[in-house]
Amino acid sequence: MDMSKGDSILVLGAGGQIGTDLVHTLREMHGGSRVVAADLKPQSGSLSDGGPFLQLDVLDAQSVADCIRTHKVKEVYLLAALLSATAEQKMKSAWRLNMEGLFNLLDIAKELPGLRLFWPSSIAVFGPTTPRDLTPQFTVMEPSTVYGISKQAGERWCEYYHHKFGVDVRSLRYPGLISYKAQPGGGTTDYAVDIYHQALDKGEYTCFLREDTALPMMYMPDAIRATLELMAAPPERVKIRSSYNLAGISFTPAQIAAQIAQHVPGFSIRYAPDYRQEIADSWPNSIDDSRASEDWGWSCRYNLESMTTDMLKHLKAERQLA
Repeated sequence: MDMSKGDSILVLGAGGQIGTDLVHTLREMHGGSRVVAADLKPQSGSLSDGGPFLQLDVLDAQSVADCIRTHKVKEVYLLAALLSATAEQKMKSAWRLNMEGLFNLLDIAKELPGLRLFWPSSIAVFGPTTPRDLTPQFTVMEPSTVYGISKQAGERWCEYYHHKFGVDVRSLRYPGLISYKAQPGGGTTDYAVDIYHQALDKGEYTCFLREDTALPMMYMPDAIRATLELMAAPPERVKIRSSYNLAGISFTPAQIAAQIAQHVPGFSIRYAPDYRQEIADSWPNSIDDSRASEDWGWSCRYNLESMTTDMLKHLKAERQLA
């Protein structure tokens, strides 16, 4: 979106996997001083050094509203959440954070016309009764996890606030996200991040999913680009106000291990499925994101091979600098 001089962007949950990359990209685009990073926990490095950083609790609606007004925020990215595997262990905490945080921002946006809000949904909104292959935009949604239930409810509230109050809220159903800039954050798909680190550090990996478990994934540069393209789209192009399906790459642990082995000689993997296997089994194998393509021109760029090459290049560089 076009921002006037003095307007700012606020990223809540900036210390997480998506937030780390998003803040970096937004500061490159708009300048460090115009992107306010906020997180419940103190942060070091580029998040706090590259621009304004605030310790902020999304459940404290008044403090969030004060921040938005003080910094003349016109665009908010609400990324604070407990993810799938963590949410199963902390059910009520996850529901409170994931839902009340969203309500706080929707209510603030309702009172501040012109504020644009991004809230991420997830493939976790789907469940065991959802069609598994090329899951459609509109389909059966019976999530069987705390995280998925909160995301499905959030989608409905986003759509409601848009139609009832005109709130400009936008959302993507992220698949599993893979990044070299942040450590895994408690998601079921995080094995696909950890496996790269373990391959370089130990030459082996123990996977908590079966070798044939296909899940939709996406390399973080594609996910960040999709997010920014959606937020930059004219309002009339954003025709779905619950959340858009987003597709990248679908692969199994065995397939990613085979790709890594081409770059890390002698790499080996073993399988020890745990409670996260049941979560993964409730999610799709692949996603149909044709509506995102039709409405605002989305297309994925990375495949498993190009992602693996890029991930290992950056992680090797980090280890040489350490």
